[in-house]
Amino acid sequence: MSFVSECVPGLRHVLNAALWAFPLIVLQGCGNGDNDYWQQYHQQLGDAVNSASIENTQPDNIPSFPETQDLVFEIKEMREGMLNIYALRGCQITSLIAARNNQLGKVAPPSQQWLYERELWQQLSNCWNTDTPEQLSEEDQERLRDMTLNKTAQLPYVSWNAIFESSEWQKSFSRASQPLESTTLEDISAELEALDYLQRMTMHQFDRQWEQDSSRLENHLKELNGRPLSAEILRALLLASQRLDEASLMLEQADAECLPDWDMAYVQQLENVADTWLEAINQLVDSHPIEPPEAWQDYQQNWLSLTNDEAPWHVFNSALNRHQAIRSQFTACSG
Repeated sequence: MSFVSECVPGLRHVLNAALWAFPLIVLQGCGNGDNDYWQQYHQQLGDAVNSASIENTQPDNIPSFPETQDLVFEIKEMREGMLNIYALRGCQITSLIAARNNQLGKVAPPSQQWLYERELWQQLSNCWNTDTPEQLSEEDQERLRDMTLNKTAQLPYVSWNAIFESSEWQKSFSRASQPLESTTLEDISAELEALDYLQRMTMHQFDRQWEQDSSRLENHLKELNGRPLSAEILRALLLASQRLDEASLMLEQADAECLPDWDMAYVQQLENVADTWLEAINQLVDSHPIEPPEAWQDYQQNWLSLTNDEAPWHVFNSALNRHQAIRSQFTACSG
């Protein structure tokens, strides 16, 4: 489906998102950010070692997501008169460019601009690789060549901007969120499929045979817009690290010799979900054949990295390994 036919529905999607933005933020800001799992686990340990209740400290929230202008690239707009474009009518780009230049096209959401730019590149590239250029004047041949090269050079940056400028992407990292509750990979399958489709669109951006699907793209973005999943996962890792450290401190000060079994279902689920989600985000970013803006590189390294010792994923694993090592010093209570 073309950019022309999808432009207006795309705008409706943006308006709907704007209308719902405020109530969502208010609702997600409620709560104290803890969950029953850690309260119950701390209570279980306290009962086992005859210790007073652990004094819980709330972990810091995640930082504000970088400003949009720091996450995207400036792309110089191509300017050609309609008479010059009409001379290239054999490339079937006149209606496409006309739709882009009207008022609706200029305010289309990033996803629709991405579809337009990719469709324009496909038309130009396909045209350049036919006998059409031979039928053009020398001046128009040069114009077609320059336009094709220009759009080829710009497309990776357009693809990047389409994702990182979108409200759906930015909402995923919203501070107005709560730590992820008990969940499994099946519960985030729709969001994972959305990241996978964005990655495939990026990897196939220069494939003239690959057909983009506007409806599918919008549906996947709608899934990402449904919840601040990245923030929920990061905050769950921060909370888990804090609660594990507090539990470890209690055990280090305990005189008891045995501990009851630990139901690690939630911890294992969090480990699986966080690893899979962060890996998917990093793969999506790495699929872009350009160097990301510095603001994103910093955020990714500090918060989304699977290798940085100070990022939430590694801090969580370190806290978990330390806690398990301390627990291993106790025998299992019988009965």
